[in-house]
Amino acid sequence: MLKYKFRKILINRIDIIINIKNKAIIKTMTMSTRRIKSEINDSCQSASSFFVENIKLLAKKMFDGANGSHDWDHTKRVCMLSKHIGAAEGSDMDVLLIATYLHDIGRYFQDESAGAVCHAEKGAQMAWPIIKDLPLSESQKENIIHCIRSHRFRGNHAPNTPEAKVLFDADKLDAIGAVGVARAFLFAGEVGARLHSPEISVEDSRPYSKDDTGYREFMVKLCRIKDKIQTKEGRKMAEERHDFMERFFKRFLEEYEGDR
Repeated sequence: MLKYKFRKILINRIDIIINIKNKAIIKTMTMSTRRIKSEINDSCQSASSFFVENIKLLAKKMFDGANGSHDWDHTKRVCMLSKHIGAAEGSDMDVLLIATYLHDIGRYFQDESAGAVCHAEKGAQMAWPIIKDLPLSESQKENIIHCIRSHRFRGNHAPNTPEAKVLFDADKLDAIGAVGVARAFLFAGEVGARLHSPEISVEDSRPYSKDDTGYREFMVKLCRIKDKIQTKEGRKMAEERHDFMERFFKRFLEEYEGDR
């Protein structure tokens, strides 16, 4: 009887030891699986960061000698806005960042043609050879081209994807507020415009002429941007920037007329 009890205790202890070992093995395997998945994710993110960074470096070189109103600094600001809005909107950041870095690469051709060439269309054409061999899906590549083609306020293509809407908003937000006012006058200086042209109506003035003033840009484009913003986060940011612009140009006209 005693022998039987001892044998039963021994078997129970062996079972406990086996169970502990099995649990340890399972735990080790689970941790290993998690580690492998984590390493795979890190590798994918590293690869993604690598080719996005290469696009950034390539795009930067394409802005050598660009006019200040649409130079690499503008692209960097749009990129920061894209990251902010894109995170809130759950965007595909590879698509969004690549499109952002490339969105204005066709700007030189629009400025040189005095507006005859659409920089968004031209930029989309220029971007395809750059992105066609990237390790992205075909739908992602098509989305990048769509983002670039549809980012222009005066363009013929509406932004239809989440990433295109984010880029559209980020680009437009950099055109309003304090930075937008500064850029409007910077562009006016680039085309040789006057400070203000009160003798001619905005409707009768021409783009890329001496009457293409900062105030004209506000009236024909900037004051309308707030109502065209596509995303919830973008609309929230646009409200404050729009209010600042309205106050600025009200004061500008008052000072120009000598009323203040």
